[in-house]
Amino acid sequence: MEALRNPYAPPRAEVADIAATQGPVQTAPALWNPRAAASWSLLFTPVFGAILHMRNWQALGEPEKAARAKAWAWASFAFIVILTIVSAVLPDSKALDGLSRVAGLGLLIGWYYASAKEQQTYLAVRFGKLYPRKGWAKPLLLAVAGIACFFVAAIVVGVIVGVGLGL
Repeated sequence: MEALRNPYAPPRAEVADIAATQGPVQTAPALWNPRAAASWSLLFTPVFGAILHMRNWQALGEPEKAARAKAWAWASFAFIVILTIVSAVLPDSKALDGLSRVAGLGLLIGWYYASAKEQQTYLAVRFGKLYPRKGWAKPLLLAVAGIACFFVAAIVVGVIVGVGLGL
């Protein structure tokens, strides 16, 4: 029978062998792809990815890891708010602009290696690529709305600070 097999077909998994060595197969809950969440965080900040990772950990029944992801979300949000306020208060300078970009990139890289990568590894070991995926429409729309609200708030703070400084 093996001789009739298409030589250009992708390799097939020996399902019986996998089940025998790993025990019963666990049913995975619907999750957001953690690698995609991390990638979207390049655009929407680590707050976005940390919240989605938190929701994934909750669905996986890992409350301690969900709490850590929530702490990353709040810390990232606080970092961005402080950076925005500092940028509004201090005079314009290219050094400050460059420093804020490096700090934001440092936050993203720190979050990825300290938190996000753990979930990617966890899912790869536990489920491989075989888990149901949640859709991206709702979280992406909420992220766009959140960024828009943040920009409006930053403009309001900038105007208040500008008026207070007599600019």
